[in-house]
Amino acid sequence: LSPVCLGSLSLRQIIRDYHRISADADIRSIHDLSPISLPDLDPENKRIISTRVRVARNLADFPFPALISKEERLAAAEKILEALSTFSGDLAGTYYPLEGMSEETAKQLIQDHFLFKKGDRFLESAGINQDWPVGRGIFHNDNKTFLVWTQEEDMLRVISMQPGGDIAQVFNRLSAALHHFETVAKFAKTDKLGYLTSCPTNLGTCLRASVHVKLPLASQRPDFDQICKELALSVRGIDGEHSESKGGIYDISNEGRLGKTEVQYLQEMYAGVKRLIEIEEEEEKKAASQ
Repeated sequence: LSPVCLGSLSLRQIIRDYHRISADADIRSIHDLSPISLPDLDPENKRIISTRVRVARNLADFPFPALISKEERLAAAEKILEALSTFSGDLAGTYYPLEGMSEETAKQLIQDHFLFKKGDRFLESAGINQDWPVGRGIFHNDNKTFLVWTQEEDMLRVISMQPGGDIAQVFNRLSAALHHFETVAKFAKTDKLGYLTSCPTNLGTCLRASVHVKLPLASQRPDFDQICKELALSVRGIDGEHSESKGGIYDISNEGRLGKTEVQYLQEMYAGVKRLIEIEEEEEKKAASQ
């Protein structure tokens, strides 16, 4: 998605349709990455396997991934590495460039589920795969709870994650990382569309907060999909978009990106997952009484 394209009527309509913004309403992105406090959704670790919060970002003052030259890509990579090298404490870690990566390092990153591949045919047709794997790489902290993909679909895919259901801790780690990153390099952003991304579906906050959660009984209800829709939740299998559930485990995330703040979308997801867990418990009681 090029900034030049953002003025086209057709693309504006696509953005309105996808993000469910009515024709008479202003498109406007609002933001709040303040630290939050929420109880652990699953303190006994019975249902939530893991929590993950990610955002996409592109750097201001650089062309977008579909338009960037090799020289500009290398300059962007240098700026990104400058920012990553300043992380400290829980965020401090190591950067692994894809170009020239050893077989041993690649094997470990695959085992950790951190390694990303060359983009699909859609990214290829958009020109985003050009100069592969120049400028691409993976950064993660020592605890493997903070991860950054560089110059994949967007210049940055910033991810905070950990086992269990402490959503606030995962979000606050991400928030701290983003605030620190912008002390070194600014992100591409507008008042109307928020953070600018290669895919219009990520515009606005670009935030996807998700849990892998066990819902074997609730998911069998004929109205499960409708319940999730009413809770503004997106449902996937554990292997990503368009995948099926395995063992009653689902990837549940916030549906929205544009129109509310990061904190609001996180709270929306939190409340929705809490309700799904309550429904699962209700179904368990029904099954036990039969």
